[in-house]
Amino acid sequence: MRYDTLIRNALIIDGSDRPGYPADLAVLDGRIACIGDLSAATAEVDIDAAGRVLAPGFIDVHTHDDTVVIRQPQMLPKLSQGVTTVIVGNCGISAAPVSLKGDPPDPMNLLGERGMFVYPRFRDYRAAVDEAHPAVNVAALVGHTALRSNQLADLHRTASTAEIAAMREQLRDSLEDGALGLSSGLAYASAFSADTDEVLQLAQELTAFGAVYATHLRSEFEPVLEAMDEAFLIGRAARAPVIVSHLKCAGAGNWGRSPQLLAALEQAAEDHPVGCDCYPYAASSSTLDLKQVTDAYPITITWSTPHPEQGGRDLSEIASEWGVSLLAAAERLQPAGAVYYGMDESDVRRILAHPLSMIGSDGLPEDPFPHPRLWGAFPRVLGHFSRDLGLFPLHTAVHKMTGLSAARFGLQQRGEIRQGHWADLVLFDPARVRDVADFKQPQQAAQGIDGVWVNGVCSYAQGRANGQRAGRFLPREGDLRQGFSRAG
Repeated sequence: MRYDTLIRNALIIDGSDRPGYPADLAVLDGRIACIGDLSAATAEVDIDAAGRVLAPGFIDVHTHDDTVVIRQPQMLPKLSQGVTTVIVGNCGISAAPVSLKGDPPDPMNLLGERGMFVYPRFRDYRAAVDEAHPAVNVAALVGHTALRSNQLADLHRTASTAEIAAMREQLRDSLEDGALGLSSGLAYASAFSADTDEVLQLAQELTAFGAVYATHLRSEFEPVLEAMDEAFLIGRAARAPVIVSHLKCAGAGNWGRSPQLLAALEQAAEDHPVGCDCYPYAASSSTLDLKQVTDAYPITITWSTPHPEQGGRDLSEIASEWGVSLLAAAERLQPAGAVYYGMDESDVRRILAHPLSMIGSDGLPEDPFPHPRLWGAFPRVLGHFSRDLGLFPLHTAVHKMTGLSAARFGLQQRGEIRQGHWADLVLFDPARVRDVADFKQPQQAAQGIDGVWVNGVCSYAQGRANGQRAGRFLPREGDLRQGFSRAG
């Protein structure tokens, strides 16, 4: 038999959290056709991996790529670091179902301007993704704040019974059309006034579908344990798996509390499917929140509508130059985005290494001066944390980006290298792989990523994209609760 692609002499790390093994791999018609000694086989494209690692394509479980996958479908920031699937719709904000009556409310503006929200039904968004032919696969959550923006003229209150019913109907329609579940961003002003019961009632729509509840907690600062309790309460009531988004100990007064958070996560996992995602940096990034303005750690402005020239500068420098307080400078910059250096490295490492944590970049592609996680999150885990620091073995690092993520989100026949699975693959050099993007020059491609295949099509090789875009929309498949028991 003649295959489409043969990758010979690879160290295959298959995504299952087992050590790698040497083998050849063949691709035919978009799928992994054979694994083993294929020295006698032939193919249209024959590649000698020369001992480099061949792994499943990385799954970015926490992105805000909702509109960029359609407008900039080449997806170079993700493709260049080995990502083959992105999960959008996180933190309560999604591109669909949305019918804006004005400008997108904060933080929906992280996804783009008003003209980018043109998907009143989830099925409209799904069709637009497939029509755009992005370079990566796309699976999507529905945002709680997006639903609120459709039904509430005033987002600074909890929803009425009628408004909740209307939101439930939109969520149910979206789940029927393949949405993974519901996300919330309860820390943001546009959703903070929603009481627990509002979210719980929406989450009840997840039960019949076996869909997931992913949440940017109501607080990641001092009340973080109480916020986790709220998330687990909602999940239990809806019999829905819970994923805590970008689990962290935010704020200097919160540093060192990661053992408490992880203990709470473990306790909840004893009788309910729960997990978390995290990114491998001690700095966060979002819109510029006046409540988070502090002199306890640096804050860098990533964008500002009235003062775009200030992007990339520290808030303290701007305030000093203007001769005003930090808060006054932040007010003058609004609306704006920021990077907050508000975490402790030891907490980041502890959460990153925990068996319940997956990797998500939380990158913001609309930022003119983005957090480097947009371009570097996955190679940073492989290079800095696994190889250089020895935080966990390389096969565990790969598992946190592939097999674990696919199981949690029900991405069938992806996330592991197995015969018959879709050929989402990344070839990398374990000695060279590293993130190059940093906080001074954040838009730089990683090193050591030598090949990326999406649905069997080589889309990135020798450090550059080749223009091939073979991604597709991935609808929810099956009951996601089952994946948690398999993933552990």
